[in-house]
Amino acid sequence: MPIYQQLGTIPPKRHTQFRKTDGGLYYEELFGTIGFEGMSSLLYHTWRPTQVKSLGEPYDVSPRIAVTNNMTMRKLIGFDVKPATDYLESRTPLLVNRDLILGLAAPSGGPMSYFYKNADADELLFIHRGSGRLRTPFGQVPFTYGDYVLIPRGTIYQIEFDGADNRLLYLESHSPIYTPKRYRNHFGQLTEHSPYCERDYILPRNLETRDEHGDFIVKIKKQSHIHPVTYETHPFDVIGWDGYNYPWAFSIHNFEPITGRIHQPPPVHQTFQTDAFVVCSFCPRLYDYHPLAIPAPYNHSNIDSDEVLYYVDGDFMSRNDIAQGHITLHPGGIPHGPHPGAYERSIGKKETQELAVMVDTFRPLMLTEAAMAIDDGRYFGSWGET
Repeated sequence: MPIYQQLGTIPPKRHTQFRKTDGGLYYEELFGTIGFEGMSSLLYHTWRPTQVKSLGEPYDVSPRIAVTNNMTMRKLIGFDVKPATDYLESRTPLLVNRDLILGLAAPSGGPMSYFYKNADADELLFIHRGSGRLRTPFGQVPFTYGDYVLIPRGTIYQIEFDGADNRLLYLESHSPIYTPKRYRNHFGQLTEHSPYCERDYILPRNLETRDEHGDFIVKIKKQSHIHPVTYETHPFDVIGWDGYNYPWAFSIHNFEPITGRIHQPPPVHQTFQTDAFVVCSFCPRLYDYHPLAIPAPYNHSNIDSDEVLYYVDGDFMSRNDIAQGHITLHPGGIPHGPHPGAYERSIGKKETQELAVMVDTFRPLMLTEAAMAIDDGRYFGSWGET
């Protein structure tokens, strides 16, 4: 859960007159969730945020599904996804179900001539390569290698990169993305046993109030279509805001792993939760310290979920032939575990430098045509002894 934030200038009481120096009114907008009961923020616009000038022709961006019923363990070579200049065109959906889209993007850093809004889903970007800033009506959220950038649904944004070499893992979630409930007290504060705390949040800053009229195209994603909508005033005309619903970021390097005498199960690595999936961070950490500990994970059956691992950096001790940008998919219903030799090889090891992002979904994932194009086709057989 985010924490209360205020940026810019706001009136002393909500839903009351807030006037400009010339006597005109600023225009209040409630940016809320779950009707009027969830997290929300109040934004104060220089101009009405409803001034639509024209509508473009919607176009379909539905993922092209290649495998609907998957029961094969797979390895996708993520860096084979080709770079593209346009930010939206660079986003390549790979694994999907009715709850989420998981994909990769390699935007080459070209400037965005439009604004983007996902009206269907919260978005979570993981920055594998590159740096830059997310620009929104709430201000800017800077990001760099290893950052998760959380963008609540309905947020209008542009993304700026500092260079051309950018690699992102992205999730589009139809369920709100929260911090894990078990790490929050009943007030919503992260507790002492949480692997990160509110100090680690990267919060919006550098509010830019753009008092401009013109033609401002916002590409709005709704029900797998992009709707180009041209507005009369700049979307970043906010003079101030406060509340709990806003974009923010968190670095995987600030995740403090929970360790034990024997091997700890994946939930200790949990970083975010939704009603439909969880996100975990595997970070450099000390290994188990029982005198007979086996640091490598035990074999286990994914009975209830599909498991996706995105390999970021370091040496992932339980896998052979893994490199940066690889994605492994272990479908629910069959067991998986360390590759041959990894179980034995881990004994006596004191630490790992692995860095990876895991997504466990509670419903089966389908593979897109783009995913099949980068599937190595051999991973399912990599547990054989010969």
